[in-house]
Formats: sequence, C-alpha cells, structure tokens
Amino acid sequence: MARKKIIAGNWKMNMTPSEAVELVNTLKPLVANEEADVVFCVPAIDIVPVAEACKGSNIQVGAENMYFEEKGAYTGEISPNMLVDAGVKYVILGHSERRGYFGETDADINKKMHKAFEHNLIPIMCCGESLEQREQGVTMDFIRQQVKIGFQGLTADQAKQAVIAYEPIWAIGTGKTATTEQAQEVCKGIRECIAEVYDAATAEAIRIQYGGSVNAATAADLFAQEDIDGGLVGGAALKPDFGKIVNYNK
Repeated sequence: MARKKIIAGNWKMNMTPSEAVELVNTLKPLVANEEADVVFCVPAIDIVPVAEACKGSNIQVGAENMYFEEKGAYTGEISPNMLVDAGVKYVILGHSERRGYFGETDADINKKMHKAFEHNLIPIMCCGESLEQREQGVTMDFIRQQVKIGFQGLTADQAKQAVIAYEPIWAIGTGKTATTEQAQEVCKGIRECIAEVYDAATAEAIRIQYGGSVNAATAADLFAQEDIDGGLVGGAALKPDFGKIVNYNK
C-alpha cells in the first residue's frame, strides 16, 4: 500500500494569534490536496485560534513541542492532554532547535514519544546531523542512535503511526538543501533502521519526511523519492508558496 504523503509546516516562533488566523485564511484555499495530509504545527499560543480557523478544511493542527508529564509544577510547559483538548492531532518532538538550544536528550524525546501515544497524538520525531558530523562520516551512526533511543519501548503498531522527520541541521534555515540523493540515502537508512528494530512491515508503513530549506522548487523532486513521504517545512510554510509545496504533484 502506498504511503500517504504528509506535508507539515513548522511555524517555529512566528505569528501572533491574529496573524496566525490571517495566515490560515490565506493558505486554506491554497493547500487543498486530498492526496496528502496537511499539518500546521504552530506556537502554543496560536493553537486554539488556528484550530478554530481550520475547522471545515483539510488542515490538521500540530504542536511544536510538549512535556512528558500530565500536569504539575512545570512552569511554562504544555501537557499532552492540553493539546488534545485544544484540537491538536500531531506534535513535533526532538527538533534540532529543541535539542541544541534547550538541551533535550534522546532519552527526553523517548519519554515524550511514549506520552504522545498514551494520548493518541501522532509524533513527528526529528533527527538529523550537523555539518561536522556529515564531514566526519558519522551521519547514519548518529541518526540511527537518535531513532533507536527515540523509539525505545514503543510497539510496532505505535511505530507504524509515527512520523520521522529527517532534517540535516546544516540545511535548516541556511538556504542549503541536501541534494535529492543525500536526502533519499538517509531516509532509506532510517527505514532500514526501523526494519532492524521492528520488521519490514513496520518499516514499510512508517512515514519519513525530509526537512531543511524545502521550497516550491525542490519539493516535487524530493517527494518523488522512494523513501521520502513528504516534508517538514520551515520558512516556506509561512508564505503562500506553501500551497505550491503541498500541491507539488499538480
């Protein structure tokens, strides 16, 4: 069975609530594509107004992060049940900016993965290497570690539902994009890693995105690759061009 593409925008720390609603209303008619799941992953303060603005459309709402506890004295954090109640279906976990700036570890992300599944949230788990790691030839060693620890203790049924986003850190927001061959090679390696941890059927089912300066010009070529099932899109997700990325096949 062919995997349905998933094209998600990661808004990062952009858009006030009123700006967010305006952007959703601009993008709604542009991102209609029945052949792909379309997700807007938005800042926490925007989730409620964006969920409201997306009603009746094909857009699903995602969060950019969450904590691995249900509730408690964790000032500034957001729990999975808060996200579910607000209408969220997806949650980005382990983005390189969370790992790099906020010190999140593979073990932290594994706890979050388990908690997401407890609440029927679909995690988009990010992985990716730095330029230094790529030049040292340890790209796949590093990414396999991120994937294996991130998925530790999850069942095959859970893994099949998850999304993995491969984002080379050196290509995020830099204007540099991994070549199509580089992106496909790593996404294939991730799928092989999932097959080792689980089985071929799980590896065949899991969706793997590419992220890192994806734009309207590069999307069609990237998404045509055998092991690339869509994109996690940063800057271009905040512009009307996101419609062209979503409709890469038209």
